[in-house]
Amino acid sequence: MNRPDSPAPACGCCGQPPVDASRRRVIRIASASLAAPLAMAALPAAAAAAGDRLVEEDAEGAPQPLRLSDLKPGKPLVAWPLDTQRGAPRDETRLNKIVLIRLTEAEMAADTRARAAGGVLAYSAVCTHQGCDVKTWLSKEKALVCYCHSSKFALLDGGAVVGGPATRALPAVPLRLEGDQLVIAGAFTAPPGGAPA
Repeated sequence: MNRPDSPAPACGCCGQPPVDASRRRVIRIASASLAAPLAMAALPAAAAAAGDRLVEEDAEGAPQPLRLSDLKPGKPLVAWPLDTQRGAPRDETRLNKIVLIRLTEAEMAADTRARAAGGVLAYSAVCTHQGCDVKTWLSKEKALVCYCHSSKFALLDGGAVVGGPATRALPAVPLRLEGDQLVIAGAFTAPPGGAPA
């Protein structure tokens, strides 16, 4: 039996002292946790881009581009940008989630109307407060609300904050129509998302 102050027995095949398995495991976990953020940073997720179509978030089967007629007035719909070259949604990051809603153009502020297509407005579906989903429509207030902390955003007025702890408007996404398909016409007006929850 070895005493605590005696050296560990050498390995039979290479003559080196054995490495403590628990120490090896801790080192492996630590190095993986340090390398993961670097790997994520090296592979940025593709952002929504001009020319992308939109597809419903929960659609089953092959992605089908949304048409103007797919949106019922006053009913929000969450969508992903569709990378037309790959034929796949840009769903690698939830920051690409977009909430669409069809409203009356006559009620929209002029700059909001300029970003709409057939009365359809597009905004980030990620709250600017702490990054929760924003998709509940309050028809009387004409505002979208975040279910986490109740921040409210006036979509007719450019996504301005009208209640709750958020301090930054929801980023908008300009749209255009190609035939009856909804198409992204440009980048988000500001970076989407908020502080991590």
